[in-house]
Amino acid sequence: MCGAEVKNLPEGVQRVAAALESLGHPHRPQMLDDAARTAQQAADALGIAVGQIAKSIIFRRKSDDVAVLVVTSGDRRVDEKKVEAHVGGKIGRADADFVKSRTGFSIGGVSPVAHATPPVTLIDQDLLRFEVVWAAAGHPHGVFALHPSDLQRLTGAPVVDVVQTPVAA
Repeated sequence: MCGAEVKNLPEGVQRVAAALESLGHPHRPQMLDDAARTAQQAADALGIAVGQIAKSIIFRRKSDDVAVLVVTSGDRRVDEKKVEAHVGGKIGRADADFVKSRTGFSIGGVSPVAHATPPVTLIDQDLLRFEVVWAAAGHPHGVFALHPSDLQRLTGAPVVDVVQTPVAA
């Protein structure tokens, strides 16, 4: 991607592109034709399984108002009790204003990297089921590809169990 291409991207995607480049990540953000505000929308747009979407969910740690980022597979639901055990305190849902002020991104485009204020981050181990996953790149139309193990390298976050046990079909 040349400099002119990056300058034509939304500001949040530019931040993510710069962070990925500085961290030596080989894949640059791509812009989708349609918004991918949900894991299912992103999977449909990319033609992949919903589980291959590395969704970023922001919580608010109640004791100190710190953002907690949980990156999990698009086909899984976060178990808040498991998250609380890993982050040392109660968490609550984060509203749109909290997400924007802490991350610099709007809900539906929260990237696992390039946050305005570094969050406490956890990566769910179920992402390791896949060879390639796709994460939001700072905008509801922006995504980038990566190997699940790259998430740990890019964020420095631990890989842990933070999801509800899937129900067998």
